[in-house]
Amino acid sequence: MRHLMSPLDFSVEELDQLLDLANDIEKNPEKYAHACDGKKIATLFYEPSTRTRLSFEAAMMNLGGKALGFSSADSSSASKGESVADTIRVVSCFADICAMRHPKEGAPLVASLASSIPVINAGDGGHQHPTQTLTDLLTIRSLKGHLDNITIGLCGDLKFGRTVHSLIEALVRYEGVKFVLISPEELRIPDYIRDDVLKASGHEFKEVIRLEDALPELDLLYMTRVQKERFFNEDDYVRMKDFYILDKEKMQLARPDMLVLHPLPRVNEISVEVDSDPRAAYFRQVQYGVYVRMALILTLLEVEVC
Repeated sequence: MRHLMSPLDFSVEELDQLLDLANDIEKNPEKYAHACDGKKIATLFYEPSTRTRLSFEAAMMNLGGKALGFSSADSSSASKGESVADTIRVVSCFADICAMRHPKEGAPLVASLASSIPVINAGDGGHQHPTQTLTDLLTIRSLKGHLDNITIGLCGDLKFGRTVHSLIEALVRYEGVKFVLISPEELRIPDYIRDDVLKASGHEFKEVIRLEDALPELDLLYMTRVQKERFFNEDDYVRMKDFYILDKEKMQLARPDMLVLHPLPRVNEISVEVDSDPRAAYFRQVQYGVYVRMALILTLLEVEVC
């Protein structure tokens, strides 16, 4: 039995197989419509989510299965003091696979150690968000045609942004990827990502403050929101939340084929006027998330479709 805690849980070859499967699901949805008949996914979300939770549930339903779970800690026995380990032991009696989001780093790993069903980390604090990374990789490969030899700008909250941390760890395994880290000083990438991942891999990277300075050289711009829920001080959040706003004027500085990605939800960091730009790929990214989660469910449940 396998779990998914980090994008690094799959080798590059396994990732390619997973993305190939997701592409086949996109092209031939009817072929997979009953692949998980009789199967159930439990979505255990201890903090709010729209896209990730509904994407997992839609993925299982698209495969012919069903979904159950909860959307906040307050609506679960966690509000009574039940441990994550006990919760997953109980849920293992009801479902075949589980997707868990938790505000504490490492909570899904704790669950996986006590579980008798596959557990997927759907986001743990400011640490990892592996299925968003799989979504990002599928989006990039599908729209750009490859994952190597690209220059990607990561903009916004690089300190607490778990999607950014996971994506960097995944992309350093591909050749020729260059990183431009765009953030204010207060939200710079954590030292362990800078030193243990970027520097250790030998990939070229630089840190800048102004988005305008980075845009002309990028193949991809990955925008992130400043996450209010990660701040301890309201004043700090208010001061930082509108530090970057991507608008039509700034888009004129970018290459004609640059893609804009965003894990969503957005707040103010991408103006709605950018939505009509053909380079805006963040809503297509959401659809790719369903395909890749369908592929992941099939892979972890070891369901083969001929």
